[in-house]
Amino acid sequence: MGSTGSVGTSTIDLLKRSPERFAVEALTANRNVDLLAQQAIELNAKMAVVADEKAYKDLKSALSGKNIEVAAGEDALLEAATRPADQVMAAIVGFAGLAPTLEAIKRGATVLLANKEALVCAGDLMVEEVRKNNATLLPVDSEHSAIFQVFDFKNKSGIDHITLTASGGPFRCFSKQEMERVTPQQALAHPNWDMGSKISIDSATMMNKGLELIEAAYLFGLPEDKIKVLIHPQSIIHSTVSYIDGSVLAQLGDPDMRTPIAYALSWPERMEAPVKQLDLAEISELTFEAPDNDRFPALEIAREALREHKTIVFNAANEVAVEAFLQTRIPFLGISELVEKAVHTFDPINTITLETVKMLDKEVRNWSKAQIN
Repeated sequence: MGSTGSVGTSTIDLLKRSPERFAVEALTANRNVDLLAQQAIELNAKMAVVADEKAYKDLKSALSGKNIEVAAGEDALLEAATRPADQVMAAIVGFAGLAPTLEAIKRGATVLLANKEALVCAGDLMVEEVRKNNATLLPVDSEHSAIFQVFDFKNKSGIDHITLTASGGPFRCFSKQEMERVTPQQALAHPNWDMGSKISIDSATMMNKGLELIEAAYLFGLPEDKIKVLIHPQSIIHSTVSYIDGSVLAQLGDPDMRTPIAYALSWPERMEAPVKQLDLAEISELTFEAPDNDRFPALEIAREALREHKTIVFNAANEVAVEAFLQTRIPFLGISELVEKAVHTFDPINTITLETVKMLDKEVRNWSKAQIN
């Protein structure tokens, strides 16, 4: 799900390298018909789905005579998630990925979770559905994959805290005055990772780390004060787990998303991935610093949203703000300002269901758009 995005194309690359290991049941994309059709043909997928119904005819034409089922729209996305696949890569960006991810969980699939917003918006609901349906949730984000690989689930009482590392983004050394003038083009230029536009902007504001902090709380069942964040510009140490005896276990690797994707695809084993082997002598130096909450308030806003059960609000306002910034309708610093105001404005919902989550998400989006207008 989300095969034409950044994580999706990296996953496709690994699948093509191991044709004897994987058979593809379905591929979905938002509206990139040309790439979706190419992927479906190359991988001999049984089904190809485009979320944008206006693109249905083009996809149908591109796959004519290929014996690949074609569908479009939200219901088709949900149908793709219910197909009999052992593994589902949940890589649709944003709130749009929540419903299909839940569908895959409800049939007990192994879900490779690259869509952090799904857990951010409905963490309690997703964790309960995983338990109830005996599904498996494997993190794909490099930070959560790193923690997963060194987290002692059987002896959780021995864990003191976890630390998510962050590159600091393209504006790590910018003053607040300099950040007032940054453009979308500058914010899209991440120093280490090749990512889509939404995630790149989130990295620049550090909203991405806020989303990851919330995701980690649900994935590993830890309170907010047991999750720390550390700026690590080289992006070599992907995250750490600190134990009560003073031990700190870390997962290291070259910043290439194909490593955590390969780990999730082959878990509990490992598969070969075409990534550069880490040479610490060549790197020679790794540096670290504490995050600056004044210049990058996103982390503290995320912590507040998590404590007050307003993570849906946090995510919805951020998605609207990022889109507005990319359209140059608000300044860069306006993203955090809008999200913080939303978190202070809305109340949490008492009963978490897909319907109540959708209702609050829509309400926050409409409010956020009105604020921008």
